[in-house]
Amino acid sequence: MVEGLLEYGKAKGATRGVTEARLRGQEYVLERRLFRSRSTGAVVKSEWTLVSFPTRWHYDVLWGLDYLRRAGVEPDERTAEAIDLVVKKRDQLGRWPLENPHAGKVHFEMEGDAGEPSRWNTLRALRVLRWSHHPTLDFKL
Repeated sequence: MVEGLLEYGKAKGATRGVTEARLRGQEYVLERRLFRSRSTGAVVKSEWTLVSFPTRWHYDVLWGLDYLRRAGVEPDERTAEAIDLVVKKRDQLGRWPLENPHAGKVHFEMEGDAGEPSRWNTLRALRVLRWSHHPTLDFKL
């Protein structure tokens, strides 16, 4: 939902109401550290910790972090755990896997099977790490 409000604001002009709604939704996600219950601290859905492409309408922490990057949000302690989770998924060659492919029609195949390196997840993860100034990103994109 927040992604749609961000894109609507870019396309039509950010009205006060749209911006306020987006910022409330954004804060909701940040208060929950992108994937945890605010009241218990437990992971809301284990699927949210898996990275996928195409995401379609499904949420995961990489999607959430990439949204924050596109929205110009500064990373803080509320994003740290999700960023660390993404970093830990990086393989020895610096790529990120496709962990949770979602069924649906595709016009042409862009990814391999689950568990194989994913071009799109790698691109999105590198963008997020650059945005977060994470120390493991030791090269420029």
